[in-house]
Amino acid sequence: MSRWMFLVVLLLGLGLPAINGHGQEPRKVDILMKKKLVHAQKVLEGVSTQNFKMIETNAEELIEISKAAEWTVMKTPQYEIYSNDFRRSAQSLAENARKKNIDGAALNYVELTLTCVKCHKHVRETRMTRLD
Repeated sequence: MSRWMFLVVLLLGLGLPAINGHGQEPRKVDILMKKKLVHAQKVLEGVSTQNFKMIETNAEELIEISKAAEWTVMKTPQYEIYSNDFRRSAQSLAENARKKNIDGAALNYVELTLTCVKCHKHVRETRMTRLD
């Protein structure tokens, strides 16, 4: 293999991970979303086992996560609505856990999850529209 061919292969091998996002530090928003997922899963565990303290603690963590600066990934009216709905569902979830209302907590968990799905869809669609 010629020296030029070797250099091209070497540069491509080193450059491709950077182009597709691999090899980079995780973005703060990615770390935040992973934390959100962990706490949401713990809420589900708490709802499934009727562990009201687990529900309340993790709902409160979700509220705090939603207040972080990295949470706001775009400024659209719809994104703001989803963020507020998320916080409201998490607050109701914590309140229902304090009241030991498992049916209310389960409903709040479903609302919270649907809000996440809708918001993530909105973010993807908005970003795709901007790329077009």
